[in-house]
Amino acid sequence: MKRSQRPHSRSIGSTIAWALNGSAIVVLLAVLTTYFARQPAQASSSPFVYLGGTPRPTSTAVPTSFYLPTITPNPLATPIEDYSTPTPFVLSGGPAPRTIGFSALSKPILYYAFGHGERQYLIVAGIHGGYEGNTTDLANQLVIYLAEHLEVVPSDASLYIIASMNPDGAALGRNADGRANSNGVDLNRNFPSRNWVPDWDHSNCWNDRPTTGGKSGGSELETRAVMSFIGSHRIRAVISYHSAALGVFPGGDPWEPASERLASALADATGYRYPPIDIGCHYTGTLADWAVENGVGAAVDMELSSHQDAEFTRNLRAVMVLLGFSE
Repeated sequence: MKRSQRPHSRSIGSTIAWALNGSAIVVLLAVLTTYFARQPAQASSSPFVYLGGTPRPTSTAVPTSFYLPTITPNPLATPIEDYSTPTPFVLSGGPAPRTIGFSALSKPILYYAFGHGERQYLIVAGIHGGYEGNTTDLANQLVIYLAEHLEVVPSDASLYIIASMNPDGAALGRNADGRANSNGVDLNRNFPSRNWVPDWDHSNCWNDRPTTGGKSGGSELETRAVMSFIGSHRIRAVISYHSAALGVFPGGDPWEPASERLASALADATGYRYPPIDIGCHYTGTLADWAVENGVGAAVDMELSSHQDAEFTRNLRAVMVLLGFSE
């Protein structure tokens, strides 16, 4: 009887073993199914895909945002409210602005024209942005006034006003960072006058931020735009506005006699200093110097008395002097 029971016992044990193996296989298949089912979701967040045990990077999307450095305000600068606007105003019933060129960051450089006479005069403001932005405020106020009082410009004269020669600097706000253009070039050191230099002794000059006179005289788009405009007109006299406080600087190195006469007349009308204060800074590559070397009868750099005020009334008198000047 015992011999007859042993085969039966083996059969039962074999059945149980197979059942356990089958259950293990089912569990293993379930685990593998769950694992592979989760892989697509994991692959989308992982920088690698596993092929044959070798990690390979997947293709990633091109980034759509970039790091841009912030501008650190100059702790020595006087905080000034920013009145600049990103687009030029258009006068109702007055002249529309025209474009003479573009800045390094493709912002338009605009001018307004008043009168149609042969005697041509030019005012340039905003050659330094930043805290000299009140020169652009002044130019804009003059544009508004002249549009409402066209009779101010004599019938035989024309007056052109470039309100912001350095729009890239103006966009940085009323601080030291906005003085130069976006290439770090001081535009009033970039004109290819005979005394142009790429660098100078900064110890007695503006020394708040690193800046240069450019890679060469006339290297900057803004400078070339103004040079081209002057070259295509017969300009008798130029006022290049700056701030602050030093006075009126005649063009030329040494100063040209006609520019000295213009500077003296402007000082009498406005009360700005002439001769200007000498702080020991040697000015090179200026608009006024280049202008008198290239056919303009007289030119000056004229500084407002502060970085805040446009000083409109004083400079309306300056416009009258400019429009009556003959070299």
